[in-house]
Amino acid sequence: MRRSEQLAKTRTAIMKTATKLFLNKGFGETSTRDIAKEIGITQPALYHHFNDKEVLFLDVMTAHGSKVRQEVNRVMRETDQKGEDRLWELAKTLLRLHPKDIYEQWQSAGELLTQSSRRKLNVIFMIDYIEPVSEFFKQPDVKVRPDVLPKEAAELFIASLSPMFNSFQKIGGRSITEEQRNRIILDVFMSGLGQR
Repeated sequence: MRRSEQLAKTRTAIMKTATKLFLNKGFGETSTRDIAKEIGITQPALYHHFNDKEVLFLDVMTAHGSKVRQEVNRVMRETDQKGEDRLWELAKTLLRLHPKDIYEQWQSAGELLTQSSRRKLNVIFMIDYIEPVSEFFKQPDVKVRPDVLPKEAAELFIASLSPMFNSFQKIGGRSITEEQRNRIILDVFMSGLGQR
């Protein structure tokens, strides 16, 4: 194998492994040593491809964010469903692409990044998560309070997914399925806590 092919193969392996570890463990709990060890390379070999952990994290989040944006756009384009059923499809898409709480991971990573990297991460979050999800809240059949902008509703929606990832209290009790529990959470998001 030529050197250029080997370098490309190594870079791909780094990105794949870093994506898995960052999404499962978070930025703060993932080290470049962990990534290199899982691939079977040295840390200096990893640093040949990425200057530091922040650069690698931003590359991973740029690539993963692009995938999220494409999938959210696909749901918005291909789904015949309206209202809460379409929102459910968006939630399932985000849950499938993120094994851990999206909003919490974004916030905790932001606390550890340099100011410049934090700004870049916020741009990724806005372009790849907030803006595509906000399209749902612009739909004529979706009634959003007049004092909440679509982008604000999108951010609240993503934050409201937190109990779907983990919750001390099992909303709806222990006898219902995970899907039923997640639908209750979405209903509370859309309708509030008041009895219908």
